[in-house]
Amino acid sequence: MSTRDAVEAAIRAWNQHEIDRGAPAVIDFDFHPRATRHHDPADRLTTFRRLTQLREDTTEPAVLQRINADLAYLRALMGERAALDDYIRVTQGCPANGWPPDYITARGEIARECLDRLGVAWGANTMADLAAAEGPLHAADAPDAIRDAAIEYEAAVRAATGSSAPYDLTIETADIDAYWAYWLDGAGDRVRLRLNIRNASYTKVQARQFALHEVLGHGLQSASIAARCSTEDVPWVRLLSVHGPQQVLLEGWAQAMPLFITPDDEQLITRVRLDHYTQLVRAELHLTLNAGAPIEDCAARAHARIPWWSDNHIADILTDRSTNPQLRSYMWAYSAGIDWFTHLATAAPTTIETVLHNAYRSPLTPTELQQLWPHGPTIGGPESLTAVRFPSP
Repeated sequence: MSTRDAVEAAIRAWNQHEIDRGAPAVIDFDFHPRATRHHDPADRLTTFRRLTQLREDTTEPAVLQRINADLAYLRALMGERAALDDYIRVTQGCPANGWPPDYITARGEIARECLDRLGVAWGANTMADLAAAEGPLHAADAPDAIRDAAIEYEAAVRAATGSSAPYDLTIETADIDAYWAYWLDGAGDRVRLRLNIRNASYTKVQARQFALHEVLGHGLQSASIAARCSTEDVPWVRLLSVHGPQQVLLEGWAQAMPLFITPDDEQLITRVRLDHYTQLVRAELHLTLNAGAPIEDCAARAHARIPWWSDNHIADILTDRSTNPQLRSYMWAYSAGIDWFTHLATAAPTTIETVLHNAYRSPLTPTELQQLWPHGPTIGGPESLTAVRFPSP
């Protein structure tokens, strides 16, 4: 058994342990389900020791990077609290530099201009007014609307990414007290999309957005990588976990897809511009809270930046990004990813084609993305920005 295969076996056993105890799964997509064998569950400390031993047996950079991400996440699960930048670098594969306040404000102005063109005012009722403008969609109609939009956009996504891989989509509903509204997982060419009815809102525009994001972004992308794994002995661990360094690629591309696939759809582009801004604000809170800022200051800044966020929503953001070991790592990928891919949309067509074709063949890390576009911005924020501090709200 190769070291990569031994690492996969250790992760599968650990994953079963987490599921058995009712904790979040470790594996979110299995790129090579044919390798699955029965593994007795292995607790966190046993897994930590096993992966530490396996780290000594490999010089393969991709396997080593994954082992280090798993070890850092296991340390966090067992109570060790690394400095945020160290934790993000070893798990997500990029720095937690952050973005200057003026840059964030400028992205907010772009989002406001987009909303203005749709006749939606900036204020406490922005999201309700935007939903009304987009056309409300009954929850029962959402699965069919998402499927229909995925069918409509599939050819364009395949043309942009070069993917010919098949996928089999299942859509389910869930009612879970968690941050997510939509979640995709699966194995091989089997893709499952879950809609969390407790958090999800549905409009005709959002059905199109999440057909791109979840189905043709995460789903087709993961199935495409799995198709390669079925025919090639790839050098990286064939299991997807959100504490790993491929999440910047996955979440960045999925959020920014309308810029590449539907650039003339003003409603979808508005959603991207708004998501870009709100993800940068979340990153600002992420950094400042982990640097020791008082909750009062973080909450005041959140309200000043985004007036439609409720106290409950802000409290969840602060909790997720400070005390939850998984989300303290994973949530950074959304901000870092959407910022980089938003800039990529302005790059030369040949650069875009190179990135997207590679992105549907391999779970690219931030370092690999930057190698494909060396003139792009630093993923995770400008290197010269060593700390983010709020101006007074």
